Amino acid sequence: MTDASVVTWEDAAHGVLVATMDRKPANALGPPIIDGLNALVDEAEQRGTRVLVLTSAIPGFFAAGADIKHMGGIDADSFRAYGNRLRGAVERLAGADLVSIAAVEGVALGGGLELAMACTMRVSGAEAKYGLPEVRLGLIPGAAGTQRLPRLVGRGRAIDIMATARQVPADEAKAIGLVDRLVTAGGAREAALQLAEELAALSRPAITAVINTVDAAFDLPFAEGQRYEIDEIQGLFEHGEAREGLTAFLEKRSPKFA
Repeated sequence: MTDASVVTWEDAAHGVLVATMDRKPANALGPPIIDGLNALVDEAEQRGTRVLVLTSAIPGFFAAGADIKHMGGIDADSFRAYGNRLRGAVERLAGADLVSIAAVEGVALGGGLELAMACTMRVSGAEAKYGLPEVRLGLIPGAAGTQRLPRLVGRGRAIDIMATARQVPADEAKAIGLVDRLVTAGGAREAALQLAEELAALSRPAITAVINTVDAAFDLPFAEGQRYEIDEIQGLFEHGEAREGLTAFLEKRSPKFA
């Protein structure tokens, strides 16, 4: 089933949904894509999707950023409302009960990079470029870019990228931790799909616990994070799929996770 908007989706494998943004010329994150992203998350939640791959149909662009034409013609109240709508869609994706993978070819700039950073992981083609150039407009990133980028690359690198408004090439993005996997140009979608299928076959509660405990490492003091880890592993043993995983290992077979 496919949405009729500028964000469409299709089944790729069991538990894997592939979504494609297609708003010419550059996937500006205006109201059409915002609505499409919200519809996508609704669909993924309804299906119980395990892994979502987000990509683009436009050559040379993952997403070029917020809709500057839209912002240039609105007043302060409308600017706030637009920002809230964009942030809402990005945070819905970030908070969804699934693994999300951004498959990036071309440029991911401004809100486009913020959208990619809201995904659980990023797979990059070798010719992709990344940046948060809002200072050139007298602005700063407004969809959690100032918060997510330092968590990925560190304070100094984040200030460098945002204050200079430069575009970061894919090899540097991989080296500093902005992207997780680097593949040949044009291969991001295929590589992301392969990764998605691998993740979808694993224990969903365990994958969720991995993400939650890693996030806790950034948000909590060490001792609190460690206690959180202990609670998570105990919960997986008592209520998750650990018994099936352990039994399958002892019986020398593949586990049958739900």
